[in-house]
Amino acid sequence: MAELYRYHRPVTMRADAVSTSKGPGLPVSETAALSAAACMFRSLGDPARLAILRHLSLGEHKVVELTAHLGLAQSTVSAHLACLRDCGLVTSRPQGRASLWSLTHTTALLEALAAAERLLAATGDAVALCPTFGEAANL
Repeated sequence: MAELYRYHRPVTMRADAVSTSKGPGLPVSETAALSAAACMFRSLGDPARLAILRHLSLGEHKVVELTAHLGLAQSTVSAHLACLRDCGLVTSRPQGRASLWSLTHTTALLEALAAAERLLAATGDAVALCPTFGEAANL
């Protein structure tokens, strides 16, 4: 669990743990840290958002370019970009009347996605077949 948080050192995995240390003298609730991790995973939990992140790993793109590449509506792409921006994963800069979107933490994000791919390879089809979170659960 320590790998997920650069400054977080979990004391225990008990639900009643109240604090750990984050940086010099700043107490951090373990529950809050785990909740933040869950929020991050939820932000990555949509195939369209993952496709956007993967495409942005190639470089900056305008919304119109993302919609053409992904075959999604402009409003859908814009909504997903807003979510990813609010999570701190992407940023934009103006270019004329458009905006160019890019990843904010490219190396860390690509490392996390590579780790997810390794974990998926290790578990085989278990995640896809999971009755709670697998592909059939989304129907």
